[in-house]
Amino acid sequence: MLNQPTEKFQSVLERARQLYQQDPDWVTYFRELLGVEGLVRQTFPSLEELISFEQSAEYDQIQQWIVQLRGKRTAADAESEPTRVITVRLPRSMHEYLKTEAHDLHTSMNKLCISKLLQVIEQDKIPSERATSPTRRTQPVAPAPAPTPQPLGQGSLGSSLGNGSFNPSSF
Repeated sequence: MLNQPTEKFQSVLERARQLYQQDPDWVTYFRELLGVEGLVRQTFPSLEELISFEQSAEYDQIQQWIVQLRGKRTAADAESEPTRVITVRLPRSMHEYLKTEAHDLHTSMNKLCISKLLQVIEQDKIPSERATSPTRRTQPVAPAPAPTPQPLGQGSLGSSLGNGSFNPSSF
């Protein structure tokens, strides 16, 4: 007897096979299966379930069908969904590497990058924004004004510091 995840995997694969046999353009196939509102996200709503499916043979088969559909570029591809442009900042060495890899594979950099974006990447291979990037400042920060000397009142040092506490981070 199949366990529940395997049954769900097989069910998604069967629906993916049915859609593939209709010979859609690859964008439609991707959107219907792997898009934000696609079958895979509906069937595997939690991150854990999604990751488990992405590591399965069934997911690998869907990826193979996407590759085959991408190889059949048709006029419908451009009409099925509007395209969007993103800008990715890369070190020059990485750009040159991708350019050379695309040339060696006899494909465009765009096709190569889309192929790479379609691949599953383990979470531990993706740096966290919070952990690695310092706070970005868009304008220079002016130095804090020097504290104005205050006369001591009633012999109490605390009264000259405003609220009576010392905060080293304010300097």
